[in-house]
Amino acid sequence: MKDAASEFFELPAEEKKKYAMDSSDIQGYGQAYVVSEEQTLDWSDALMLVTYPTRYRKLQFWPKTPEGFKEIIEAYASEVRRVSQELLSLLSVIMGMQKHVLLELHQESLQALRVNYYPPCSTPEQVLGLSPHSDANTITLLMQDDDITGLEIRHQGGWVPVTPISDALVVNVGDVIEIWSNGKYKSVEHRAVTNKNKRRISYALFLCPQDDVEVEPLDYMIDSHNPKLYQKVRYGDYLRQSMKRKMEGKAHIDVAMTEDSESDMRNKDE
Repeated sequence: MKDAASEFFELPAEEKKKYAMDSSDIQGYGQAYVVSEEQTLDWSDALMLVTYPTRYRKLQFWPKTPEGFKEIIEAYASEVRRVSQELLSLLSVIMGMQKHVLLELHQESLQALRVNYYPPCSTPEQVLGLSPHSDANTITLLMQDDDITGLEIRHQGGWVPVTPISDALVVNVGDVIEIWSNGKYKSVEHRAVTNKNKRRISYALFLCPQDDVEVEPLDYMIDSHNPKLYQKVRYGDYLRQSMKRKMEGKAHIDVAMTEDSESDMRNKDE
């Protein structure tokens, strides 16, 4: 996967543009989360593909070059999907449910792959590879290049680099887990920084519930000491709203907050 993706992003621009995403679509090659002509773009390109359910695949965006890349994407997506299902079973148990519960909410789940390419940048302190955000899904499984650090997570008001571990996947908790757990398990705010001398590629596999799954805090996550923080949202609507916004930290999950919890957050800020 790493070799093929590296070869793809080194192709001439006109070859990569054969797979350019439409303005009305998220699949294909280009820039993700472009919502206006005025915004400052991130220092990165991406190849975004829906991998499951297979009926949602748009194979015209799956690169034919380098040879065999389509088959490699298929194999990688299939194996990471298997890992994600194991993780969902474990998360169900951790969250106090039977292990099949989260799997059942993801039977026809959407799975998407985004391969991010960050070219070298002569002024890395002035631009970001990917703006701060949390993922609007259940979990994200990320593979990084072994020799360069670019992922950073927000922790105690600062940014902490996530050093790559060879042959390991980083697992990010997404907004859906935060809502289901009523804020007990926070979605991870993260960003990608650029490098002056080296290009970097990362491979994010996003696992999402079905569009019509209604996401809200689970009953046993709410009690007199833990009032309900989030209102019910239809997942498909939540996801599409997030894609229409520029990535700005965890601002998007605020739309799912109840009026009382929003008021409490404002009072704490003041």
